[in-house]
Amino acid sequence: MNSAMYLTAGLLFLAVLWKVYQLFQAPRDRALRAVTFCLICTAGSFSTGLPTEKRALNTSVGTGAASLAGNVLLLCAVYWLLSFYLHSATDRQQASRRARLEVVPLMTTVIVITLATLTTPAAVRGHPYGTADLHTPQVAAFFIAAQLYLVYALATTAWWTSRYARVSQKPATTGLWLTASSLVCMAAANALRIAMDLVDWRGGAVPVWLDRGVAVLFALAIPVFVVGLSYPGVMLRLAGFRIWRQHRRTYRRLRPLWQLLHEAFPQDALHRKPSVIWREDLTVRGVHRHYYRRVIECRDGLVRASPYMAHQAVQDGLSPEALASHLRPALRSQAAGEPASPHAIAVALPGEDSIDADARQLVALSDALAKHG
Repeated sequence: MNSAMYLTAGLLFLAVLWKVYQLFQAPRDRALRAVTFCLICTAGSFSTGLPTEKRALNTSVGTGAASLAGNVLLLCAVYWLLSFYLHSATDRQQASRRARLEVVPLMTTVIVITLATLTTPAAVRGHPYGTADLHTPQVAAFFIAAQLYLVYALATTAWWTSRYARVSQKPATTGLWLTASSLVCMAAANALRIAMDLVDWRGGAVPVWLDRGVAVLFALAIPVFVVGLSYPGVMLRLAGFRIWRQHRRTYRRLRPLWQLLHEAFPQDALHRKPSVIWREDLTVRGVHRHYYRRVIECRDGLVRASPYMAHQAVQDGLSPEALASHLRPALRSQAAGEPASPHAIAVALPGEDSIDADARQLVALSDALAKHG
């Protein structure tokens, strides 16, 4: 198995795992179910072409079983892809009705290629497309029937995909255009194969460059198809990872400010149920929870400290370095029980109303505290 097959197998395996995980999270999502079945069928079809699996199928079931199974799974994969767009584009009832209708051409094709396989002489049955004897009518019928369905289903799906890509936003639109491009390539490759099969069947000679060009189209289209389907979800997870990393870094940078305020106002600590600390430091929810908790505790502490800073004639709008130089004396005054101003002042308030903007102001103050000891 060459490197391209290893890469394709790896992509398919990861994509199937990802979609199965998503399906467990949303088992009633019919569009997601269709994509998951599509990838499972695609992976199954690809695996029947691997030497070990192919040999096992042909030995246990009969000559040609691997070829038949691979083509049936491929047809089913394209059907599920078409079903995905039906469930995405129309209401549930209409999508279900149309999906049932689309089973008719699928099952017709499956029956045709099954009968063609069973009636093909054993000596010429189950050969790969490149070495198949297309002068045998059953062999020609097998490949032409399968390719006709693929052209129909892939072209229809490519049209739906490009239609959605034009009205979608990133990252979905990027994934849709990748998927549409791969579908167009696969539809074109299958259409060319039909023409080549007809020429070969009639005894003509197919140019070598055309045969190689079709093989290149397939080699490029399948990985791009898998990447296109997985791209939006992967990009969303990457964006989530960036937020997770930012919150984790902010949580740590807030420690000097939080430590100072927590020692002065321990009653402001937000209590939570005990949990495994190292696990919470790694999980997405745990990191976000720590982040929000620390920002809120720091802000509550500054609100309590602000009357003591006001008593020192501290004005609003000071730089983080200036505020840091006044915060420690103000907290010492609070600890000593000295009088405070009856009025509070705004300390390190952000210019916009969001917790992330608030966190940036608090981080600047915390960094100033850490810098000046």
